Amino acid sequence: MTAFPEPTVAWADDDDTRPLVVLLHGRGADESGILGLARYLPPTASYAAVRAPIAENGGYAWFANRGIGRPVAESLRSTLTWFREWLDTVAPAGRPVVLVGFSGGAAFAGGLVLDDPQRFAGAAVLHGTLPFDAGVPVTPGHLERVPVFLARGATDVVIPADLLDRTWAYVTGESGAVARTHLDPGGHGLTAPAVNALAAWVEDVLAGRPGRA
Repeated sequence: MTAFPEPTVAWADDDDTRPLVVLLHGRGADESGILGLARYLPPTASYAAVRAPIAENGGYAWFANRGIGRPVAESLRSTLTWFREWLDTVAPAGRPVVLVGFSGGAAFAGGLVLDDPQRFAGAAVLHGTLPFDAGVPVTPGHLERVPVFLARGATDVVIPADLLDRTWAYVTGESGAVARTHLDPGGHGLTAPAVNALAAWVEDVLAGRPGRA
């Protein structure tokens, strides 16, 4: 496996008696930007923003890719293992963990929950795609009863439309996930309505009532 550095983590709150929400930034960014999202999310959780392990163009990436939204399977496997080793030190079994990923971080969050659905209390895929054809299962019923929040921009031209469509269809259909969705009229970026919808979903997941909307 590729050797990566120890994770760089920014904490908004590190109270280990609370559920943990892990924030995963987009490709070419770092942990500092997405950490600000924590101030809009429920105060009943602790928040950690993790820096992706692959340096790229002045920022960081979660995996090597074959094109936008299309991870190289071997690279994704290496970074999934790296992340899980860190996560198990800060959130041992019994502590609920919710993933929130944007763009490239959304694909990584999707990879994590597809790789081990029972490990996570829920996953938010924000303006991104699941990592199809990248070594993680996307079979019918694979996310049965797993809470998933999916946000998409109607005019997003960053993530290929076929991947956005396939993600939407899988999450809301054959995956079996407890899906909640938000469709923005805009493009590839979080809006206040999307963040409000995300915050409501996180609150409901932490309270054990993710529902289906």
